[in-house]
Amino acid sequence: QVQLVESGGGLVQAGGSLRLACAASGRSFLRDAMGWFRQGPGVEREFVAAVDWSGSITYYADSVKGRFIISRDDAKNTVYLQMNSLKPEDAAVYYCAAGPSASRFPSKGTGGVDYWGKGTRVTVSS
Repeated sequence: QVQLVESGGGLVQAGGSLRLACAASGRSFLRDAMGWFRQGPGVEREFVAAVDWSGSITYYADSVKGRFIISRDDAKNTVYLQMNSLKPEDAAVYYCAAGPSASRFPSKGTGGVDYWGKGTRVTVSS
């Protein structure tokens, strides 16, 4: 059974940092793109960041560019999202995602994703 399990969410003050992790299991994700989406109250799920299968190509939403860093550790079947300089508007449930192509995450949004995690909540206090 394929599973993506997120961890690392929590409460942080504005300007602070958090690192999210997503552990993949059930099959090999070595050839998959991995990424993160987020969904705030009353809004659609939106793309945040993606990394291709090699780990060398990354994509970011404009709203997080320069503050968030996505990375993957294939030895641990884990993808990370380092979030720095957090803002109240970053507060959301963050979802891990896997799919065939990293470029499809920003271009097709949720339509580019084959697998989802259940999410981890990030709260940013002002």
